[in-house]
Amino acid sequence: MARPTDPTERAHLRDQDGWSPPIFRYAPAPALADVVRRYWMPVWSLPPGATTVQRVLQYPVCLIVVARDYALLVGPQRGLSVQELAGEGWALGTMFQPAAGRALAGGPVDRLTDATVPLEQAAGLDGAALAHAVRDAVGDGPLDPARRQAAVDVVEDALTALLPVDEEGLLVNAVVEHVEGDPRVQRVSQVCEKFRLSERTLQRLTRHRLGLTPKWLVQRRRLHEAAELLRSGEPRDLARVAVELGYADQAHFSRDFRTATGLTPGQFAAEPPPT
Repeated sequence: MARPTDPTERAHLRDQDGWSPPIFRYAPAPALADVVRRYWMPVWSLPPGATTVQRVLQYPVCLIVVARDYALLVGPQRGLSVQELAGEGWALGTMFQPAAGRALAGGPVDRLTDATVPLEQAAGLDGAALAHAVRDAVGDGPLDPARRQAAVDVVEDALTALLPVDEEGLLVNAVVEHVEGDPRVQRVSQVCEKFRLSERTLQRLTRHRLGLTPKWLVQRRRLHEAAELLRSGEPRDLARVAVELGYADQAHFSRDFRTATGLTPGQFAAEPPPT
């Protein structure tokens, strides 16, 4: 059974006013640890006419999201993912491990890069039945812990169909975990050396299993770190931040950050703190 958790979320950037709806997070059952990273469920209630745009720097993985009026399979997003919220609602999301992408895509994951498709198109799952079961479990009580747990349990039961994970899937999980977890990794050659892979083999592995490049993995880890540093509430010297993240200079860092988020590092740091 999945268990409630509340990890620090680098990727979630909130809206421009620093606001985010309550988000309930769950760690997967141990048996699904090679397939699922976590589940999350925001629940929101906004005044009439009010909207908020939530921003996320996604990880190199696929997602499924089930809400009252939609159910989606979301491929790896190279840029910033945004979602406008209005009225009242909820959405149950599943963040997969990198290994799960090929099973969900029904082939190389690059066919899903920067794409969002109906959950019914997910390979290996009965998307329509899963969406119906999640909505039935949540019912009209998304703030009820028992209903949220029941909805997550429904997803967990369905995802056992993606087991067992193959050896290549375990390898890509390990590659991504290494890049994301070790800030000393600043070059693709370091990843090749760690896993004794040629650059060509690593390129092929990440294209087929992630729909992304090894260089993207390193860059996105840097930007996650940057967002965390800039939102720490402490004054930051941007030139020093660029050096800490392994950039040759501040200009390269600023360009990458703006390409990914639409904001310069200075603009991002100046936004209100999380509320």
